[in-house]
Amino acid sequence: MKILTKMHFLGTYISHLEKVRVGIVGAGFAARFHLDSYKRVYGVPVEVLGLTSPSRSRREKLATEYRLKEFESLRAMTKEVDLVDICAPGFAHEKVALEALDAGCHVAIEKPFTGYYGDGSDVFHGDRSPKKKMLEEAVASSDRIVSAGRKANKKIMYAENWVYAPSVQKEADILRATSGQILWMIGDESHSGSHSESYGDWSKSGGGSLVGKACHPLGAMLYFKRQEGLWRNGEPIVARSVSANVHEITKLSSFRNAGYLRTDYKDVEDYAQLHVTFSDGTVADVFASELVLGGVNSWLEVFANNHRTKCQVNPVDALRTFNPKEELLRDVYVTEKIGTKQGWNNPTPDDNWINGYYQEMQNFAESVYFDRVPLSDGELGRECVKSMYAAYVSAESLGQQIELPR
Repeated sequence: MKILTKMHFLGTYISHLEKVRVGIVGAGFAARFHLDSYKRVYGVPVEVLGLTSPSRSRREKLATEYRLKEFESLRAMTKEVDLVDICAPGFAHEKVALEALDAGCHVAIEKPFTGYYGDGSDVFHGDRSPKKKMLEEAVASSDRIVSAGRKANKKIMYAENWVYAPSVQKEADILRATSGQILWMIGDESHSGSHSESYGDWSKSGGGSLVGKACHPLGAMLYFKRQEGLWRNGEPIVARSVSANVHEITKLSSFRNAGYLRTDYKDVEDYAQLHVTFSDGTVADVFASELVLGGVNSWLEVFANNHRTKCQVNPVDALRTFNPKEELLRDVYVTEKIGTKQGWNNPTPDDNWINGYYQEMQNFAESVYFDRVPLSDGELGRECVKSMYAAYVSAESLGQQIELPR
């Protein structure tokens, strides 16, 4: 790492880093859009140096495609980078984060921040296992990561892209400018089923719709209330308690499979509903499922004491097109999980921008380079984990209200 000899002049901050060197862990779907997003970072010198993954074939393929250095191990990569971006499945997050932090690297952690992934036995079945133990273990995992970041004096960045989505950040501007008080929020992320190979097996994904989808609107809601409290009196407003219900709809004996929804879930829910009560008494409701056709359905509505805003993440109507024949748009990306390109569609002009991925990597790079606190950090990740796993405890007790551990 080169140390610059420049000083502060006229209030201009000069980083001690010549550039932010990034290493990616993982070679799947998330790694790709992270790599594409780092290319769009401006005003901060960033270089994605290389990547590592347990899958040699996928590692080689992605490294070749993006012209990156291929590392055989995380240890080798941490010797050459400043920021380790963890795009691996959730069950690997804690192990990778702790090793990277111990090696003196900042970390960015994809969702879920961490969780509970079973007891390692062959008989583990997530939907039948005691949820109180899951909550305790998931919170302990979060605490270990956050504590390791403090000990190493390194940044922990939680990759919750909804925090960075343009619609969410616009509402953040409105809240700040109007000094609004959020009274109620409602949001949803649903589609026809994840394309992740590890999704559906609790030991790899850490849960179902609650962890895989509800985390997005939940993360943005926790962010809004946190910021509201900080702006108003310097203290974050946090989630105090939750109640929830989960269901396995596609496993019902009455379910008629028409072939359009993913159904190969081993031991996770495909529908979740979560009610959050915050420390100031205000509330939020989150829905998530694998039961929705027609693309990704992602939105969050804010009801404040002086305004109302609906943040539409997906779909958006900036562009609308009619296609009479499926094959005409065969090589044109429309939007994620759309199902068919025939008829009327709303193509996303730029998926990564609408979903906040460019802005997320911009903020991460600036946080490391300029030594700033990221908008979405380890504390937000930990609050998400607490809320989601307390929700599983509630669902196990048929919707009982559960106080979050403090």
